[in-house]
Amino acid sequence: MRVCLSACGSLLLFIAAPSVSDVQFSDATKAAGIAFAHANSATSNKYLVETMGGGVALLDYDNDGRLDVFLTNGARIDDPMREGKRPDKSDPAYWNRLYRQTTDGTFVDVTEKARLTGVPQNYYGMGVAVGDYDNDGFADIYVTGYGGNTLYRNDGDGTFTDVTSRAGVAAGGWSASAGFLDYDNDGKLDLFVTRYVDWSFQNNRYCGEKKPGYRSYCHPDNYEGMTDLLYHNNGDGTFSDVSAKAGISRFPGKGLGVSFADYDNDGFIDIYVANDSVQSFLFHNNGDGTFAEVGLLAGVGFNEDGKTFAGMGVDVADYDNDGRPDIIVTDLSNERYMLFRQNADGSFRDVTNTTGVGGATLPFSGWSTRFFDYDGDGWKDLFVAQGHVMDTIDKTAPNLKYLQPPLLLRNDSGRFTRVIAGEVFQQEWAGRGAAFGDLDNDGDIDVVVNNVGQKAVVLRNDGGNGRNWLGIRTVGTKSNRDGIGCRVKVVSASGTSQYFTVSTTAGYLSASDKRLAVGLDRDTAARLVEIRWPSGLVQKFENVKAGQILTATEQAQ
Repeated sequence: MRVCLSACGSLLLFIAAPSVSDVQFSDATKAAGIAFAHANSATSNKYLVETMGGGVALLDYDNDGRLDVFLTNGARIDDPMREGKRPDKSDPAYWNRLYRQTTDGTFVDVTEKARLTGVPQNYYGMGVAVGDYDNDGFADIYVTGYGGNTLYRNDGDGTFTDVTSRAGVAAGGWSASAGFLDYDNDGKLDLFVTRYVDWSFQNNRYCGEKKPGYRSYCHPDNYEGMTDLLYHNNGDGTFSDVSAKAGISRFPGKGLGVSFADYDNDGFIDIYVANDSVQSFLFHNNGDGTFAEVGLLAGVGFNEDGKTFAGMGVDVADYDNDGRPDIIVTDLSNERYMLFRQNADGSFRDVTNTTGVGGATLPFSGWSTRFFDYDGDGWKDLFVAQGHVMDTIDKTAPNLKYLQPPLLLRNDSGRFTRVIAGEVFQQEWAGRGAAFGDLDNDGDIDVVVNNVGQKAVVLRNDGGNGRNWLGIRTVGTKSNRDGIGCRVKVVSASGTSQYFTVSTTAGYLSASDKRLAVGLDRDTAARLVEIRWPSGLVQKFENVKAGQILTATEQAQ
């Protein structure tokens, strides 16, 4: 059955009834031993920060071959916040949490042991980025928030040290998503930080109807935007703020999501920022340390009607296997998620409606998202963590809901259809951050979702490895140790080509497994794995058998 919902431009959108997926996801949260509840300190004053967190990261912080889980948390805020008061994370209920995976697949809370408690920071936690910024072989953690950010250096012995002050990356204002990238190809990971709006507890406005229970969180139009930040890695443990020098600070926005890819294949990584209700940015890397903002010219700053959208989560990846990265941006209910397909000339076309994404997403509000092949058929599918911004939306718009189910869109040769892959896709949460990775090393991708004011959820992929698969782990030598920014082409035995960018950064507030997961369908081997390293080296592996994780170490030229 197809239900007519709305006209959009010249196209009439339909909501198609979802189909049931052969591959299922199950709620493995309790079995995994993760008992995290996001504490957002909801108040009657509807402070905007309450509804925007939190993030999640999947990383192997102790190099034991098993992914661990890091979840960001809010902070205690009073109702109301008096002049001079700041958020307080000293209570363990508000700490960010690190869970270490054990040999039996369960997780143990090692937050205190790892020295990652909330004390003495007085910020409201938002997002997390992961990358080995000092190239010592251990993943470091960067946490964003309202009121300040924190860089934790991995000491390699199971503990972390707060090096924010020395590194010079505390930022300020309201930071949201962040990510590590090597924008100048010097072998050291740099850091990009999105910042949202110039909001404070003091300038928090009254929005919504003035009757009990109807006050709502204010639209971002009520506040000025902020500029994003770019930090250059100096190689000595410190970073320099090069936002002005690189041209980033010329463009104030309302940044929430960020993703990286070399969209024009010129050898330098580019940056897409999803802005909330103002033009989104595509920062083209000029290769000389500067960026040009080309979102309008490239066709990705606005939708096909020339209007802004409430950009929240974003991923840049090649969904149609043509070798050119495309862009997905999530937004609010009644606006549709934006899918921009890249043309051969480096411009993009809004294909939201023609690919089925518009009809499948119109009722929903999306946050963290990623293209990944959940069923191993060689086509990247799409997952979105969902939930409305307004916890009062049910009262003012009865056709919409605050709590919403996660969304899974199956990619059928470039067209997307909604599928129900287990009971978890019929449960409703206030989804925000989500990270993706193979938690149990069985060859398919699992998902961890952080829900605002609710418990986090672990979604285990059951059956995605029923087809053949190949994992790829990159280890840089001249390039950065993680191989972040590597462009990878995989040609299956039957001749199908797929394209990937190595990155931990995608979605909203979150960091995913740096390893690539390649679905090979019925092929038992990859004819070719070609890796273009940030250093410029091109490395090839031939006749790689399926069912393994290939460790590709950059070879000297």
